Amino acid sequence: MALAAATVLSFGTLAACGSDEDSGSSGDSDSSVSAGDLKPVKLQLQWVAQAQFAGYYAAVDQGYYEEEGLDVEIVEGGPDIVPQEVLSAGEVDYAISWVPKVLGSIEQGAGITNVAQIFERSATTQISFKQRGIEEPADLAGKNVGSWGFGNEWELFAGMQDAGVEVGDIQLVQQAFDMNGFLAGDIDAAQAMTYNEYAQVLESVNPDTGELYQPEDLNVIDWNEVGTAMLQDAIWAHTEMLEDEEYADQTVAFVKASIKGWAFARDNPEDAATIVTEAGSQLGESHQLWMTNEVNKLIWPSTSGIGMVNEDAWKQTVDIAMNTKNETGATVISTEPPETAYTNEYVEQAIAELEDEGVDVMGEDYAPIEVELQEGGN
Repeated sequence: MALAAATVLSFGTLAACGSDEDSGSSGDSDSSVSAGDLKPVKLQLQWVAQAQFAGYYAAVDQGYYEEEGLDVEIVEGGPDIVPQEVLSAGEVDYAISWVPKVLGSIEQGAGITNVAQIFERSATTQISFKQRGIEEPADLAGKNVGSWGFGNEWELFAGMQDAGVEVGDIQLVQQAFDMNGFLAGDIDAAQAMTYNEYAQVLESVNPDTGELYQPEDLNVIDWNEVGTAMLQDAIWAHTEMLEDEEYADQTVAFVKASIKGWAFARDNPEDAATIVTEAGSQLGESHQLWMTNEVNKLIWPSTSGIGMVNEDAWKQTVDIAMNTKNETGATVISTEPPETAYTNEYVEQAIAELEDEGVDVMGEDYAPIEVELQEGGN
């Protein structure tokens, strides 16, 4: 999520910069495609430009899409943009969105398919100040609990309900896309993405000390640890169009270049953060680097290759989507999604090609960097 609601923007295609050597490309010059031969492709993001999408911006900047014959335009999202609906309507070629949000759209008739599960881990947490005594989901009972809603709440509700806490047992607070309510004390436990809102708190001054808040000031409920994590950022494609050989080949090429962009972000987090900033992100320098670092942790190391849909993680996401109720008693979906909801066919081919080119798709030796946040994320 972003710091606050923002104007929807469109970021046009960037020219590739640097030589193949500069970009770490393993392709040779004979395989390059002239600009006039590039296939125009639109990618719809689920939020504005920020390092949550660093791999795609890096793939544009480093020329990876061009190497695959694609001229990719990244279209920013915003509070009123539903990526899967934009994709389903045929306005873009691919979209980035969370799995549980798309499952609901698929049940309503959207013909789209998860072709690459980029984020392997969930970034959603519920954070509280230590003095609130909230260490686990059971402790949320009777508390003011913040949630953005809009499909971001299901891991929270699932974790609570597994602990015997129903939605009626808390004071559910409609949380803005910032941490102002939490910092003001109006919210006891707030929703926070590891790569964004959690950092917003650590970029804020503790009035009791005059220094920035520290991780030891907070308790964090991590839904990965609780066992109610759901799959988040994935690349979605048109289901029916995948039957067309040209679009299917294009999908392999798009996924391949995107993965290469994420490998670049893993190996060059500072450069990746700078690329996103230059693409128009309004986030501060330290916040942008923090986000890049934290997003990398959601991907690397990969258990079976970046982009592969893990069957157990998929089943857990579907189970929660079918059985967890919100404040109205509704669930995300009422029936099992169709077999076309995801496939590993295209990402497997992309990974095989990348491995042949010597690209590390596992990141077994990945280690995050140390990022020092500055006040306001500057």
